[in-house]
Amino acid sequence: MSDKPSPGSQFRELMQKPGIIRTLGAHDVLTAVMIEQCGFDSVFIGGFGTSASLYGLPDLNFLGMSEMVDATRRMSHRVSIPVVADADTGHGDLHNVMRCVNEFEGAGAAGIILEDQVFPKRCGHFGGKEVIPTDEMILKFKAAVKARQDQDFIFIARTDSRETDGLDDAIDRINRYCDAGADIAFIEAPLSIEELEEICKRVEYPKFVNMLALGKTPILSSADLEEMGFKIVVAPIDSVLLTARCMREMAEVFKRDGHTKSLEEKMVGFDEVKDILGLSDYLNLKESLK
Repeated sequence: MSDKPSPGSQFRELMQKPGIIRTLGAHDVLTAVMIEQCGFDSVFIGGFGTSASLYGLPDLNFLGMSEMVDATRRMSHRVSIPVVADADTGHGDLHNVMRCVNEFEGAGAAGIILEDQVFPKRCGHFGGKEVIPTDEMILKFKAAVKARQDQDFIFIARTDSRETDGLDDAIDRINRYCDAGADIAFIEAPLSIEELEEICKRVEYPKFVNMLALGKTPILSSADLEEMGFKIVVAPIDSVLLTARCMREMAEVFKRDGHTKSLEEKMVGFDEVKDILGLSDYLNLKESLK
């Protein structure tokens, strides 16, 4: 049996350290590898990026649980930093939530985000969201806690009720979800700096904030968010937005010129990408075993 700490315990150790945890969303495994190589201590895999990467579809619950679990497994098996996964609504009722916890834990995730939207859910920065009753979501968190095998497996409680029922309701919900066993509090899509400050004043648990590029929430620096009182900040879709722009530019240049020579200065070198992928470790495997 390995003595290596579980992904959940690795993440809990990060939580105990001073300062804010900065993490980026990765829409595929190569992105996660590069995030780790750039020195980040954790990585986030979200439904928005995974839906775009796997199917070229928006974040409207096209992904099933098994597809998201498989994407998480591929990522967690390739990187050594903890992977936090988006588990949406838990993919069903209480028994589905319990299976969801088992599947993501078995896939190597450090923890999951569970949210209170009505199924089928949608991206938290889209309009037209609906949420389930608070008491129903409390039962989901109790079921989730009961299901986990590793007591260090992390639960991040997310509420989308800021849009549907206002900030006071969202704050009340998130405190109650954490009372029921969630470890970290996440109110999606606050609309102002004042609302971010109010969350930090009135939420009693470690706080997660989503800096979704071009979304509804003002984008602040990690230092400012830490000063407010947030413990974790994620930039969840930046890799998708930048990749999409780069791909469109490359396609337009190739269509115009018949080659991409004008973009070579923007490219990672061929030798560099081989290093990123760890090619030499595989080519030298036989020698290393002698």
